[in-house]
Amino acid sequence: MGSPEKGQSSGGFFAAMTSGLSAFSNAMHRSVSGVRAQDGMEVINPEGGKEDAEEEAQRGRWKDEERDSYWKLMQNYIGSDITSMVTLPVLIFEPMTMLQKMAELMEYSYLLDQADKCDDPYMRMVYASSWALSVYYAYQRTWKPFNPILGETCEMANHDGITFLSEQVCHHPPMSAGHAENEHFTYDVTSKLRTKFLGNSLDVYPVGRTRVTLKRDGVVLDLVPPPTKVNNLIFGRTWVDSSGEMIMTNLTTGDKVVLCFQPCSWFGANRYEVDGYVYNANEEPMILMTGKWSESMSYQPCDLEGEPLPGTELKEVWHVADVPPDDKFQFTHFAHKINSFDTAPKKLLASDSRLRPDRLALEKGDLSKAGAAKSSLEERQRAEKRNREAKGDDFVPKWFDQTEETVATPWGDLEVYRYNGKYTEHRNTVDSSDAIVNEDAQSIEFNPWQYADLSE
Repeated sequence: MGSPEKGQSSGGFFAAMTSGLSAFSNAMHRSVSGVRAQDGMEVINPEGGKEDAEEEAQRGRWKDEERDSYWKLMQNYIGSDITSMVTLPVLIFEPMTMLQKMAELMEYSYLLDQADKCDDPYMRMVYASSWALSVYYAYQRTWKPFNPILGETCEMANHDGITFLSEQVCHHPPMSAGHAENEHFTYDVTSKLRTKFLGNSLDVYPVGRTRVTLKRDGVVLDLVPPPTKVNNLIFGRTWVDSSGEMIMTNLTTGDKVVLCFQPCSWFGANRYEVDGYVYNANEEPMILMTGKWSESMSYQPCDLEGEPLPGTELKEVWHVADVPPDDKFQFTHFAHKINSFDTAPKKLLASDSRLRPDRLALEKGDLSKAGAAKSSLEERQRAEKRNREAKGDDFVPKWFDQTEETVATPWGDLEVYRYNGKYTEHRNTVDSSDAIVNEDAQSIEFNPWQYADLSE
């Protein structure tokens, strides 16, 4: 996904090199556009710039001493999954958590509404797969979201009739569950990431299960997204790219969409490009799809060879919405909406990500306070774990139940969590109550904790 503009600070969130700083510097002199690292030749500037590679590599958020420090810290992790192994400085974070980032998939939910209302089974897949692709524009941000505290939540109840809730259901490995619903669809996800640290880059594998049910006909859609690569973690301007296949399958009919995300190559070739087809249950192409996840997607009916049908033309199905100019964290308007107390649901859950003191301090630009608050939350979470183990207790999520189902994904097995419906009951009670007056949500103390008093 997209790189920052020239001169913008890097969003690198891990620091290491595979053969030492001097070897890296020498490699940069050998190529104006790339460096040789553990994972082969890397594109330094995905926009195809021809600046001096060594100068380009120094454009980042890290000071020289910070690069040295994090290289020494991270070199032993090369080849490892570092999802929850490393404590990171707050300066590389954005004022948002992973739970809030999950909610960003709802920005273009009108596409799912259209899929539900659509009579053509193949156009239904065009709309639904365009919805799944649309979030990648928001995912291009190179700042790191905060890891949720166990039991933390994110709720949204004010977007196109949608009620959305996500909850951190496991700390190690980090796992989240989410549910969204309106009159046209339900959305359920269990999410777990697996990573592989490669020195100056990080591979991220989405070990998750996403299901969408379209209510009119009861159609169930299954989504398998492609992996993501975070490039230039410590040297140069960090940028994110996704390459591989996104597959959405209609489990009811057997129809499916296969969209190929093209990897960025030298001088920016293929940057953002996505191409693919809607197939029927016999795996015959019915509609071709093409576009860029950074701009728009279009479709056109095709023959069984995949060629456009005579007399038809490409029609746009999705276009990225306008974004705030020069936004510090590259947030979209919808990201600001998720983060805002002005749009928070009535009687906001005390476990909601908006209330995190580290996130709030970072949003106000107070790095020192944000760092201290982050350390305090992490220490409280460790104390909770020690207390839980001493008591022989298990952590039980409030809004999702762990099932006995384990599913295989392309990148590992996944334990599935299921929405238990309790939040719907809670929200209905809150919304129907006249006794609850408007409160200052910011005055609520962040409280995802299992124990009220750790001394008990």
